[in-house]
Order: sequence, then structure tokens, then C-alpha cells
Amino acid sequence: MKKLLQGLILSLLCFGGQAHAASTGTIDLLTHPVGIICLVIFIFAYVLVILEEKIHLRKSKPVLVAAGIIWTLIAWQYSAQNLSDLSTDAFRHALLEFSELMLFLLVAMTYINALEERRLFDGLRSWLVARGFSYKQLFWISGVLAFCISPVADNLTTALLLCAVVMKVAANDNRFIAMSCVNIVIAANAGGAFSPFGDITTLMVWQADVVAFTEFFVLFLPALVSYIIPAFVMSLFINNRHPDTADEDIELKRGALRILCLFLLTILTAVVLKTAFGLPPVVGMMMGLGYLQFFGYFLRVTLPGSLARKRAMAEREGDKERLSRLGNVVPFDVFSRVSRAEWDTLLFFYGIVICVGGLGFIGYLALLSDLLYNNWSATGANIILGLMSAVVDNIPVMFAVLQMMPDMSHGQWLLITLTAGIGGSLLSIGSAAGVALMGQARGIYTFNSHLKWSPVILLGYFAGVLTHLYLNTAYFG
Repeated sequence: MKKLLQGLILSLLCFGGQAHAASTGTIDLLTHPVGIICLVIFIFAYVLVILEEKIHLRKSKPVLVAAGIIWTLIAWQYSAQNLSDLSTDAFRHALLEFSELMLFLLVAMTYINALEERRLFDGLRSWLVARGFSYKQLFWISGVLAFCISPVADNLTTALLLCAVVMKVAANDNRFIAMSCVNIVIAANAGGAFSPFGDITTLMVWQADVVAFTEFFVLFLPALVSYIIPAFVMSLFINNRHPDTADEDIELKRGALRILCLFLLTILTAVVLKTAFGLPPVVGMMMGLGYLQFFGYFLRVTLPGSLARKRAMAEREGDKERLSRLGNVVPFDVFSRVSRAEWDTLLFFYGIVICVGGLGFIGYLALLSDLLYNNWSATGANIILGLMSAVVDNIPVMFAVLQMMPDMSHGQWLLITLTAGIGGSLLSIGSAAGVALMGQARGIYTFNSHLKWSPVILLGYFAGVLTHLYLNTAYFG
């Protein structure tokens, strides 16, 4: 990591002579001490992010401070030249990009939290436990579910859900839990790579109008290949025995399935408004939040009547346990679901977008684009950036590429979308899903337990890339 960062700094400084042409502002800060300080601050902040699990410092904190310092230094230099309007407009542009994505993600997280509160995911876990599947079957079921759910519910949420399922089903088998967590991370990242809703990076690409909604789905087979190969190899090392579990009867709360339908309607609304009228997807998502609020109002208004009917039924059946549960029912509240969103993730995303926007305004991203895409082939650059996302995380990698906006074919844009998604699976710290599971299965799923499977994950990575290059040649024209 240290050598990688040193190499990046040296590469950028070597292009100092191109400063004026690369800088997006009118002040040359590329080789100025202020510009170099901004770059060092960002690198230091990101090192703290990578060390989150060891130092127990939430990842949003260092990037929030770094973003403020970077733009303060930029504004200081521009105000000294009476050019404050330029730096202010640039910051507002970066803030607008973040705002659209943040509101989109906030609505998605609210729906997922609402479904969790209505016990839909508990019902799924109960169903799996009750079926008495073997470890090998559970391994494949959890992986396939992660691959299929993440395109809608995003890879982070999907990974957390299925990790909870696995830990419940195989509570006393740490080896199986660790292997299943690796499998879930690979599957969730692969599934998220072929859908605009599957990952923050694919959402950024879609909102930037680089790839159309339907074009993402040509990545389905490459993403599937990148998952199937490591999953098959790992499954060979799983003991085919049955876990010792007890059945758990889960009753879904009222409205669970209807909220799921509203979530799908919200996604459909966002897609239709974007495709038919060119409106940003956030418009449809915020409409969807309105759907949920109206339904929440309906649940609150009809709650007394519903409780009365259920109490009468429980009294007739003599079900004292159910009567006790009905006495503790709390009305559904949309805003309590909003408060449970992953605010650390959203604030981390803000810090990254604003930091990278500042470095782009100085001109570093233009130099990096020249280094990667003009001196190498686009294919080689996109494959290397995908591998880098395992260390640096795919969010800043993809945002940097979008800020560079290199002149590439559609096939190449699809390639960087794929590699940024599946490349994060190489290390546990390479994706939000991996980092989250290290916290959820603390001491069981670790950096080292993931690292031992990195060679077969790398094999799946290159197999997915080759599949895309072979199947989707029409997009490279």
C-alpha cells in the first residue's frame, strides 16, 4: 500500500510540466505546496479509513475533516487572487453530485429498514432454518440469494442480511461462517455489478448518463462467472453435514409484503422517469418515499381495528403469547426508519466525493487520466483500476474515473463498471460489504480468513473480465 501511494505521488509530480493544461481552475496548484498538501491529506485520511477495523475509528470521520481542509486550502488560494467564485462554483458542483446520490441511497436504505422492521428478513431466515438444509446447500443458497438480492437491495444490505442468516443457522461452526461470509461478499459484489441499484459505483455510472439502464444487464453473465468459479472451488472444502438448529416461528408484521411491492414500484418509477423524461433517478426515489409515507399513514389509521380483530381471534384460540405480543405493538413510523439509515456510510460517501472533487479541481485527476488512459490501453487501465479497488475501495476509484471522463467506448465503460464491482472482492477491505461483515462476524470473518481465498477470487475476476471482452464485443466498436 505504501509503495502504491508513493508511486502515485511521484507519477503525478512527474507531470508537473503539464500543470496548466490539466488544471480545471485558473491557478496552478499542481506543484504548489498547497496542492501537494491537499493530496497528502487525502492519502492520510484514506489510510485511516483502511485501518478502521484496527483503530476502531469510523470511516466517515477522517474523510469529513479532510474534505473541509482541502476545500479551505483551495478557497484560500483562489480568494487571494480574487477568484472565489470559481472555487465556490466548483464545490457546489461536487455537492450537487453527492446530494442526488445521497437522497437516492437514503430512500433505498429507508425501505430496507422498513422491511427489516416488518420482519420480512427474519421470515426468510426462519424459512431457511426450518428446511433443514445441509452446510453445502446453505453455502450455495446464501450465495445465490446474495447474487440475486443485491441488484435490488444493494450489496451492503444484502451481505448483512445473509450473514445474519448464516450465523443463526450455523451458530457453532466458525469455519463454515467464515467461508460463507467470503462467499456472500463475492456474490453480493458480483450481483451488484450488473444493476444500477446494486452498488454505489453502478448508481454513479447510471446517474452520470454514461451507461443506460438496460445496458447494465449485459454484465450479468460476466458477473455470474466471476462468482461461480471461486464459489465452486470453495464449496469443495465444505463438509456436507447438517447444522443443529431449532425451528423458529416468525410472523410477519402487517404490511410487510405490501412495503416490498412499494419498493419495487419505487424502483420502477425511478427507471421510467429517467428513461422517458431524462429526470434524475432521485426524483422517482423521493416519490417512492412519499408512497411509503402514505402507506405508513394507512397502517397507523387502521392499526386499532386490526389489533381488535387479532385480539378477538387470539382470545377465541386461547393464545396468551400472541395476546402479549399484541399488547406491545408500536405504530409504524417512516421517520424512525430514516433515522436507522447507514449514516456513517452516507457521510463517508460525502467526504470521498468532496475530497476527490477538490483534487479534480486542482488538476490531479486530469494528470492521472493522462497517465492511465493515454499511456496504457483503456482495457489495461480499467483492469488495473479494478484491482486497485480491492485496496482503495471502489467508490473513490469510480468517482475519480467519472471525474476524469476518459474518451472510451461503451464496452470500456461497462468494463470499469464490472471491474470496480468485482475487484473489491479480492480483499475483505475492498468493499463496503466486506468491511461490514468483519464487524458483524467479528473474530470469525477476518482479513486473513478472506485472504486465503484471494487466489481463486482473482481467477474469477479475470474469468469475468474475459467473458465480458468475449461476449460484449459489439459495445467496443
